[in-house]
Amino acid sequence: MSAELILNNGVRIPPIGLGVFQSPPEETTAAVETALAVGYRHIDTAAAYGNERQVGEGIRRSGLDRDEIFVETKVWPSDYGYDETLHAWEKSTRKLGVEQLDLLILHQQAANLFDRTIAAYRALETLLADGRVRAIGVSNFTEAALDRLLAEVGIVPAVNQVELHPYHSQPALQRAHAARGILTQAWSPIGGITFYPGPWGDERRNVMQDPVLVALGEAHGRSTAQIMLRWHLQQGRSAIPKSTKSERVAENFDVFDFELSPDELARIDALDTGHGNGPDPDREFDERMLFPIPED
Repeated sequence: MSAELILNNGVRIPPIGLGVFQSPPEETTAAVETALAVGYRHIDTAAAYGNERQVGEGIRRSGLDRDEIFVETKVWPSDYGYDETLHAWEKSTRKLGVEQLDLLILHQQAANLFDRTIAAYRALETLLADGRVRAIGVSNFTEAALDRLLAEVGIVPAVNQVELHPYHSQPALQRAHAARGILTQAWSPIGGITFYPGPWGDERRNVMQDPVLVALGEAHGRSTAQIMLRWHLQQGRSAIPKSTKSERVAENFDVFDFELSPDELARIDALDTGHGNGPDPDREFDERMLFPIPED
């Protein structure tokens, strides 16, 4: 496998991880077990996904030692607050069946609840100091939210996990991450989110069918998904493609033995539309969105 990425605290993270967002619990265990069998060593989940227990079962069934696998999960805003986030760590580790998390991140910036967001991040700092996590970070934070957070806390996030694919490559945010020593981690790295209507109204723009990516795939004898993942790798990002189909899980990991030219990378960069398809990071969190995370 390609060299690991190094976080700002020296912790190493495998560049390609398996994402399990919207993976049905009954399919998650097999997907994790398959991923680890084909070479993945990084699994990304979240308390809000409702499948941490199944991720843990897949890890146990793999037969790998715990220290061979990078386990990442997320705290949902309903568990923000200092004591609440410490308890969120307890819930997640119990479901995953692990004693330590490799990376624990805040799932949303929750800008209208930012006092609770700051308190939650301070709990992450405590967990890091205590050795209960190896690295801490955030997800779906804008540059303004990062600066707002950094004005109040002592540890720079190791990671910001954001929507990032060729139609929404967020170059300004990536530059902001680089300037602050934050690793950019891409969710929807192969553009699954583009299958849904976005700011173009009812028009669906499926990045998997983009002519530039299709042509690059044909030139290299690769799928469009593999071309996108190689783009992430060569530009130094962490990417967490999601699939529960064993052949897709394996295909998404088979990206370490070819290379895109600088011109080809630039052609992919040029596909950026400046618009994302995911939820607005600045949206307000109301009570409906603050659903409780079960204890078990």
